[in-house]
Amino acid sequence: MLNEKTIFLVEDNDADADLAVSAFRRAKITNPLIRARDGLDALDYLFGRGKYAERDVRDLPVVVLLDLNIPKISGLEVLKAIRADERTKHLPVVILTSSNEDKDRLGAYDHFANSYVLKPVDFEKFVAASLQLCLYWTVLNAPPPQRGA
Repeated sequence: MLNEKTIFLVEDNDADADLAVSAFRRAKITNPLIRARDGLDALDYLFGRGKYAERDVRDLPVVVLLDLNIPKISGLEVLKAIRADERTKHLPVVILTSSNEDKDRLGAYDHFANSYVLKPVDFEKFVAASLQLCLYWTVLNAPPPQRGA
């Protein structure tokens, strides 16, 4: 059975990832969380390559929370790869970043990010934002049907 409620966090900064996990816990978000620390690991996970070669690639997360400034392959390049593949092109991708640069926002939306969210610095605001994000993407959003289903 596919796990349709997994949240995929692509975040290289351990402190930010720990903050996200704490915020999810505090907001009572119980969805399983998978984390990639760089863009290459994120793409390997999504496409079942490398150490994830045995993973069922049909088991996609309900949402990808993607930082833009990650090592090996940038968040924008990860987004492009997700959108270029038939299996993942409809996967919801939320950019969760500290960058408020116009060029980053435009780049994300040019490559069909579903949303662009600035990481709140304040923990309480981060908890509130995490709750809203996760409730929307895991409960309210109606994802596209699986091909052939």
